[in-house]
Amino acid sequence: MNKKIIILGAGLTGLSIAYLLKKNGIRTQILEARNRIGGRIETIKGNQDTPIEMGATWLGEKHKTLVNFLNELGIEKFKQYNHGIAFFETMSFAPPQEFLIPESTEPSFRIKGGSSQLIEKLVSEVVLENITLNQVIIKIEKQDDHVHLINRKNESISADLVISTLPPKLFAKTISCTPSLPQGVLNIFNTTQTWMENSIKFGVEYSTPFWKKNGQAGSVFSQSSIIPEMYDHTNFEENKFALKGFLNGSASQYSKQEREEKVIATLVKFFGKEAENHIGYFDNNWENERFTFSPSDTFLFGHQNNGHHVYQNGYWENQLWFAGTETSMNYGGYMEGAIQSAQNTVHRILQLSQVKSSQGLTPKSGLDL
Repeated sequence: MNKKIIILGAGLTGLSIAYLLKKNGIRTQILEARNRIGGRIETIKGNQDTPIEMGATWLGEKHKTLVNFLNELGIEKFKQYNHGIAFFETMSFAPPQEFLIPESTEPSFRIKGGSSQLIEKLVSEVVLENITLNQVIIKIEKQDDHVHLINRKNESISADLVISTLPPKLFAKTISCTPSLPQGVLNIFNTTQTWMENSIKFGVEYSTPFWKKNGQAGSVFSQSSIIPEMYDHTNFEENKFALKGFLNGSASQYSKQEREEKVIATLVKFFGKEAENHIGYFDNNWENERFTFSPSDTFLFGHQNNGHHVYQNGYWENQLWFAGTETSMNYGGYMEGAIQSAQNTVHRILQLSQVKSSQGLTPKSGLDL
């Protein structure tokens, strides 16, 4: 196979596509705009090496494609600790209500060692030398039988087929195409909600899980505090401890130090003085991630246009394809959607090539399988 396939984005979908194509004997090159691999999966280590998720975190039993994928790669999952007393707050001037989460509640799961274990395993399968970081593509042009990608240094990279795994809205707003994609398609791209782009995730690291000792789940749900949602974030081995959740949108107006102060004060209100004794505070405002966030011209509701039919087609005589969790027809915005998108994209590309080969035609996509 001497044809060149380029994948834009070294997140879960991009790496999964490269892995699946490699299983079919096809080598790819991944171009990543960030200075790191993983996209919207990012596991950081706390001051005592506690794995804390700043991005994608949970999966469920219904996410069968992802579960099977983890099993294939030899990656373990474990049950999210979520039973005991939880807190629900409706108004800031009223004491939070306590309620019991039973152990029979449908479980969620996390990945042993952190979600980045999945990324690291895929990178080892794809081979690091096939991934190039700091490649910000600003223009894509189709010329004859080739596609040329131009980066912000005005360097041109040639390919026979390009698969973009960027959030569609980000692609539409940051990459110009020649010839242009149909206006109706661009309208859908620009009105497709990007998973996580408005999220602020945080984690607070502790030396002991005092909430468990007190019979608490570590779960908080609030309609009035800086923390609308939070959960226990103990690791698989149960020797590293943290609480992890989301901050509301207003938190972006504060400095990181101010956010830490407000978060700890809120945790003290729920859990008592023990919550003051944290050993680390971490957060990530995904609006500041310029390779995830892109401004919207109108209000977009959650998962708007995720899985739209325009994402199921190839463009430029099937030399340009779009994948990613927002493009998935099922579970858009989840890791499950990212894997399903990767599988479906690879299936369509391979199927198209096989059909053209059986007809005695040279595939314009460049896939001479």
